Amino acid sequence: MVALAMASITNASYLADLVLFLHVGYVLFVLGGFFAASTFALTGRPKAASSAWFCPVHIIATGIVIAQAWLGHVCPLTRWESQLRMLAGQSPYPDGFIASWLHRLLYFDAPPWAFTAAYTVFGVLAVIVWTMCIRDRRRDLVSG
Repeated sequence: MVALAMASITNASYLADLVLFLHVGYVLFVLGGFFAASTFALTGRPKAASSAWFCPVHIIATGIVIAQAWLGHVCPLTRWESQLRMLAGQSPYPDGFIASWLHRLLYFDAPPWAFTAAYTVFGVLAVIVWTMCIRDRRRDLVSG
């Protein structure tokens, strides 16, 4: 019985780490996608950034972040990780080496309105960049 409880605690800890890595991946996708699209748009290579699946998926991912911020919701990944860490008997943001650094990259001390403003500005810029890429790609397709 004790072994089963210890296994559950260990599993919760591993799952919390997995959620953290997924969260970092999501953030990198949103930020990296924006910077890649911006680079391609500014260097005259919009085709590289306007694939049929990447553009809509990136806009949706960015929109989810903006909607959560405007609605005042905590990111579900943050909530799940915290719950798993508590289930594992850990503080929500442990001092483990990798977890500590990943948390420092993801979590900042600022009032909620600052994040909402930053996410909104980022989202508007992302839509502008994607619009440029799609417009240029359509123009290339039409001109053939």
